[in-house]
Amino acid sequence: MTSVDSRLSGPRSPEQRKREALKRLTRDNDVWVATADTTGEPCLVPLAFWWDGEAVWLSTRVTNPTGRNLSATGQARLCFGHTRDVVLVHGTARMLTREELPAEVGDAFAAKDGWDPREDHRSYVFFQVVPELLQAWGTVPEMNGRTLMREGKWLV
Repeated sequence: MTSVDSRLSGPRSPEQRKREALKRLTRDNDVWVATADTTGEPCLVPLAFWWDGEAVWLSTRVTNPTGRNLSATGQARLCFGHTRDVVLVHGTARMLTREELPAEVGDAFAAKDGWDPREDHRSYVFFQVVPELLQAWGTVPEMNGRTLMREGKWLV
């Protein structure tokens, strides 16, 4: 995807931002995952993901800080793209073990990333992150209207 510079071309419409955000969710390979523990200590890591059209699927070890945080709080912030073309998702996470994971989800995750956590160390689990808020913007002129989803419902 190309970089957005709305200073030169003007702000994109909300409909265009939604289309481009959905493309990013489908095409990108990695996402920045921000979590915090129950005391508020933050953690930020890049992870592979798969988008099923309604939720973002992540896999990480349940024993590392991100896995522990997602298990304890069920909250995540995901950042796709870069600072001049960002898609920010706030969502609720639900943990599934490899035994609980639907086979089609595991297969799709592995096909997209080329790595199958189900065949890796036993401490790997999956998290289904359901978006509650989704924002997309390029530069300052796109700050207005950046919220495309609120309370899990598309606004556009």
